[in-house]
Amino acid sequence: MANITAHTGGDVTIRPAFNRDGDGIADLIALVFADYPGCVFDRAAEFPELDAIADDFKADDGRIWVAVDDQDRVLGCFGVKYDVASREGELHKVYLHPAVRGRGTAQKLMAKALAWLGQTHPECEVVMLWTDKRFEAGHRFYEKCGFARTGESRILDDLSNSSEWQFRFDFAAYQKALGF
Repeated sequence: MANITAHTGGDVTIRPAFNRDGDGIADLIALVFADYPGCVFDRAAEFPELDAIADDFKADDGRIWVAVDDQDRVLGCFGVKYDVASREGELHKVYLHPAVRGRGTAQKLMAKALAWLGQTHPECEVVMLWTDKRFEAGHRFYEKCGFARTGESRILDDLSNSSEWQFRFDFAAYQKALGF
């Protein structure tokens, strides 16, 4: 995506991701990682699920959406997986192109994911996520959306030597507030 300049004047469409969107999502992740020292994007080694991204989410009772421009270029992605046994959703693959940040796209993607989760898995009680400690703007976004840090952290054995914080959202209370 480095050679694509996303236009900022047009509308962004949010739709479910297809397996063919893996390349666009890979380009987006590589672009986002490039903004953070030490973040390494190696698709083959660490992101093989991008080869069949929609199938990967469906296999875990989940769904992933993309925000695309009028040329179907991926400008954002946002996924959720669901664990029936624990009644927990978990957010994954939350990335946004710099050209569309601050325009409400992330909020729309979050709303789409939470609405789908409530309709498909109404028994869901909690939504969790893990996020790299370097992604401070993302942390502010999650907190603005009602997520709270749990105090849990972990270090991944990945090429970026990632250290992550866990965030939690009380989905049952959210649904109750909406009248579900």
